[in-house]
Amino acid sequence: MTSFVLDSSAVLASLFGEPGGDSVVAAIEASFLSAANYAEVITKLIDKGVSPDDALEAAVQLRCEVAPIDEERAAAAGVLHARTRGKGVSLGDRFCLALAQELGLPALTADRRWKTLDLDVEITLIR
Repeated sequence: MTSFVLDSSAVLASLFGEPGGDSVVAAIEASFLSAANYAEVITKLIDKGVSPDDALEAAVQLRCEVAPIDEERAAAAGVLHARTRGKGVSLGDRFCLALAQELGLPALTADRRWKTLDLDVEITLIR
């Protein structure tokens, strides 16, 4: 099974039953999620009306490896700002991209804009 670094948009598509979410479900157990994107998933679930307890439970049930944020990963995400400025790439996006770069894995996302980025990261769209 192919491993990916998951963007929060891909994880949320799987949780909300959106198009492309099934491909995330198939890959999730062999994949990685940055702790920043893990926080984004919980935040978005709460924004959609899910209780904090249920949002935490849903996040725990993801069964993917959550990669902690350390000084090196934070620096890599920060440095990506220079190459992604003005392209709609958030801090959470950069954590995903930086982790994908570090691990040499494709990033799995629903964000089509990522295909226009000139980075050393393979981008795989879920839809």
